[in-house]
Amino acid sequence: MKKLLFPILITCAIVNLNAEGNVTTESNLTKENNTTIKSTDNKEQKINRTQKHLEEQMKREEKYAKEQRFYQGDEYDLSAVEVNQDSIDSTPLIEPDYDFEIDDVYRDDI
Repeated sequence: MKKLLFPILITCAIVNLNAEGNVTTESNLTKENNTTIKSTDNKEQKINRTQKHLEEQMKREEKYAKEQRFYQGDEYDLSAVEVNQDSIDSTPLIEPDYDFEIDDVYRDDI
C-alpha cells in the first residue's frame, strides 16, 4: 500500500504545481497584455502630445517672424515724418514752472 500511495501523492503534487504554474502564466500573460496596451496608449499619447507641442511652436515661430519684420522696419518709409533740423532751432524753449505745490491740488476753494 505504501508503494502505491507514494507515487499517487507525487503525481498529485506535480499536477497541483503545474496547475498553479498555469494560473501564474495566465495572469502573467494578462499583465503583459495590459502593459502592452498601456504602453501602446502611452506611445500614442506621447505622439499626440508631441504633435500638439510642434504645432504650438510653429505658431509661435510664425508670430515671431511677423513681429521681427515689424520691428526691423525695413519695409517702412518714414521719411515723411522726419524732423527738420532747421525748425528745431526756431522752436522756443519752454521753461518749467518750479513754483508748483502739491497742496494746491487738494484745495477745494480754488
